[in-house]
Amino acid sequence: MASPVNDSKGAAARNVLRYRGYRARIDLDADSGVFSGTVLGVAEPIVFHGGGLDELRADFEFAIDHYLDQCARLGQKPERAVSGRVLLRLPPDLHAAASLAAASAGESLNEWLVGAVRARLDES
Repeated sequence: MASPVNDSKGAAARNVLRYRGYRARIDLDADSGVFSGTVLGVAEPIVFHGGGLDELRADFEFAIDHYLDQCARLGQKPERAVSGRVLLRLPPDLHAAASLAAASAGESLNEWLVGAVRARLDES
């Protein structure tokens, strides 16, 4: 079942749904009272609609299931919103400082950077 994405403080995000590893941003057209959603992070546009939250979630799940079924039928690998891998370019002095900070903390540079990103997200 599609579920709201929680932020680091536990409050539900109001405009994002998650299902089977995909996330979608939802919007409300206040004039028509219709919710619409767009799946994030995939090249092929996947959109869905609903007159209420339950209908929106059901259409989101149907859209993702349909996309995955279509990929399987065509023998294509489905896109994933994110892979968890990031190529990061740092100025040499910043790279050196981050490496030293990571070593001082007894962490790999990757572990230290993940912690830094988490800390920054917690601030926002």
